[in-house]
Amino acid sequence: MVDRADRFIEVSLDKRGVTCTAKLLDDRAPITCEAVWNALPLGGDVYHAKYARNEIYALLEPFAPEEPPLENPTITPIPGDLCYFTFSDTQLGTKSYGYEAQAKHQGKRQVVDLALFYERNNLLINGDAGWVPGIVWGSVVDGLDRMADACQDLWRAGALGETLSFRRA
Repeated sequence: MVDRADRFIEVSLDKRGVTCTAKLLDDRAPITCEAVWNALPLGGDVYHAKYARNEIYALLEPFAPEEPPLENPTITPIPGDLCYFTFSDTQLGTKSYGYEAQAKHQGKRQVVDLALFYERNNLLINGDAGWVPGIVWGSVVDGLDRMADACQDLWRAGALGETLSFRRA
């Protein structure tokens, strides 16, 4: 593998004006990191996890030339992990997920979920489908405390009108 300098991105909750910095894990998830890096900036409506616990995420249209393989997988993300998931339209179509009918991902054949985990004790299990492994492609290196506070506010005050954004640092 080519030796490269570390790459960093900013992850932001735009309306709340909170940003943290994450290092891409090129050594552990090189294909996923390259796909995300080449597609930046990315962002969309933010959601707070219903099942995984301490997670915020945005649902995006696929952006990689080919979906990354399940490299550096986890079902127990830790605080600061950035994860990548791919879902089909039917996987997110059940009413129990709580997505509104006009959500931007509705009707798309495939959806990419870029997520940030901000606190401990997460478990990627879904009542409908079982284990949902994600690709850990980045790790927050600065500002996780501020982001965690903003995520707690998002959980309590609501996510409507908020955007989760990923940009090169």
